[in-house]
Amino acid sequence: MQQYQPTIKIGLIQMSMSSDSKLNLDKAILKTREAKSKGAEIVCLPELFKTQYFPQTESARNFELAEEIPGHTTDALSKTAKENSIILIGGSIFEKINFVEYYNTSVIFDKNGTILGKYRKIHIPYDPYFYEKEYFSPGGKYTVVETPSANLGVLICYDQWFPEAARVNALKGAQIIFYPTAMGWFDDLRKIEPFSQQRWERDQCSHASLNGIYVATVNRVGKEDKIDFWGNSFVADPYGNVIARASSKKEQILIAELNPELIKKSQEGWGFLKNRIPESYKDLIG
Repeated sequence: MQQYQPTIKIGLIQMSMSSDSKLNLDKAILKTREAKSKGAEIVCLPELFKTQYFPQTESARNFELAEEIPGHTTDALSKTAKENSIILIGGSIFEKINFVEYYNTSVIFDKNGTILGKYRKIHIPYDPYFYEKEYFSPGGKYTVVETPSANLGVLICYDQWFPEAARVNALKGAQIIFYPTAMGWFDDLRKIEPFSQQRWERDQCSHASLNGIYVATVNRVGKEDKIDFWGNSFVADPYGNVIARASSKKEQILIAELNPELIKKSQEGWGFLKNRIPESYKDLIG
C-alpha cells in the first residue's frame, strides 16, 4: 500500500443554492477558500452546486443550464484549486456535449488546477421530484485518481444506494470516496419513510465499513420548491463510524481529519477485500 502522510484534512462545503448561478459559483469559491484557511487540503462541493435542484420538474427549459467541460465553471474551479493549492472535487455540473449528450459530472482538480479526472454519474433516478433520467444519461466507468494525499474516488448522490459502486471504487484503490449529494424530504417521503435520513447515513457507513475506507458525503441544505434538503453532511471512518457531521439546517464547512493508517488496519483486520470469491458473483451480471 502506498505510503501517505500521517493525517489528511478534508473540507465538505454544505451550502444552499439560489436561482442565480453566478452567486452560487461565487459562494462555492468563497467557501472553498475558507475551507483552505481551516487547514483543508482536499475540498468537495455538493451535487449540481451551481443551480437549484432543477430535476424536481421535467422541463425542456432546464437544458439551458447545461454547460461544456472544460468551460467557464471548470475554469473558475481550476483557478481556485491552484490559487489555494488544494485538491478540489467540483461537486457536479450539468454537462453537455454538442447539445446531444448530457451528464451529471464531477471534475477533480489537483493543486496546480489541472484536471485529474472526471466522473459521470452512473446510477440515475426517476422518482417523484427526482426526475433525473429526463436530463442525464448514465456515465460509463468509475473514476479513481491518485494524489499525494490519498487515492480518491467520486460517486454522485443516487450512486450511494449501490454497494457495487463503492466496492468497485475500493477495488480500484480508492481510500476515500466522496459523494456530492442532493438529498432531502418531500411531504410524502416524510410520511411514508420518516427514517429515510438515518437510512441514507447508515447505508453509506456500511460502504465505509465493508470496504475499509473513508466515505465523505456533502449534501446541500435549505428548502427548494418541494424538497427540504437534509444537510447532515458527514464523514465515516473505515469501521463505519461517523467522525464528523454537519448541521441539518445551516450552511457549514465541515472539516474532518482522517488517519490513513485506519484504512490499512480495517482492511487487514477483517479481510473483506482479500477474502472475496469473485467467481461466485456471476449472478450479479445480468
